[in-house]
Amino acid sequence: MTGVENRELIRELIADIPDFPKPGVTFYDMSPLLASPAGLRAAVAELVALAPEGIDVVVGMEARGFILASPVALELGAGFVPVRKPGKLPGDLYVEQFALEYGHETLTIKTDAVLPGARVLVIDDVLATGGTVGATAALVNRLGAELVHVAVLMELGFLPGGEKLDELGIGYSAVVTI
Repeated sequence: MTGVENRELIRELIADIPDFPKPGVTFYDMSPLLASPAGLRAAVAELVALAPEGIDVVVGMEARGFILASPVALELGAGFVPVRKPGKLPGDLYVEQFALEYGHETLTIKTDAVLPGARVLVIDDVLATGGTVGATAALVNRLGAELVHVAVLMELGFLPGGEKLDELGIGYSAVVTI
């Protein structure tokens, strides 16, 4: 399939769920995409295509970012490092708090998860307000690694996430914009 065909399939397989997790919020459910072998293959292929060369580590955030970041890491011949919510990782951790579209959250990463100077690609499912990616970028920076690029499956163009990443000097790209 071509990139255009992949992106069309991806958008067709993302379900819009109104009023979840609270009234007035639309949740973009990628479960149908993941359940489709062709859809999942298309999503991974398009994320890999957005990756710069020379990536050492792919970082994915809990929980849906894990699903996409792991196969992208394999395709790139890179390692995978999870960014988790509190209480999920053992050992010494860096912690970052941030605001979400509909609340607040905290993310953690092991202090030895990535070597200083490693070239990091961050993968996530959705870019909304930029809070999750911004917090993850801060964690990557605290590790002394180089955040090379952020790639997301879908960007919610009606929210300010892209503007926030631009303000933070974080380069990013999205497979589809909603």
